Amino acid sequence: MKTFKKIIMTSLLFVTVGIVAQNTKDKKVINDAERAKETLLSKDMGLKKFFKDASGYAIFPNVGKGGFVIGGASGNGVVYENGTAIGMTSLKKVNIGLQAGGQALIEVIFFQNDAALAKFKQGNYEFSAEMSAVAADKGQAENANYKDGVVVFALPKAGLMVDASVGGQKFEYHPFK
Repeated sequence: MKTFKKIIMTSLLFVTVGIVAQNTKDKKVINDAERAKETLLSKDMGLKKFFKDASGYAIFPNVGKGGFVIGGASGNGVVYENGTAIGMTSLKKVNIGLQAGGQALIEVIFFQNDAALAKFKQGNYEFSAEMSAVAADKGQAENANYKDGVVVFALPKAGLMVDASVGGQKFEYHPFK
């Protein structure tokens, strides 16, 4: 009986530590996303209308991209609906083609309407191959338009890479409980 109690207590300890660790990681990403939003707005005030008018958006404060012929990208982010954080998201991309280098960037995806946001929240969302990001820099947002209810902006933070596509990115969404 004592062994059974020890097993139960140990299991509860691991579950509790796992929950706290996940919450700590999520909180860091949320804080980073808020700072990324401020950075984006400071670079291009035209983004203000997107943050205000979109049904929702996902901010990835730290996306890493890299490759030499075979490349990839990954990052974690926060999904907002009407300005309120509603869940966490992650992106992954693997591609083959003409590319070289590495880069860190901020990426934000705006959802024009509730239908576009609902499609993203279904879980396994993917951009079409021809989708590309608009550079978030001095006035670029002024001329940006939604395509199929979505528009993507990217702001390089560091590095240099010859690749501006976001097509092929796959996303997972996990709502807050």
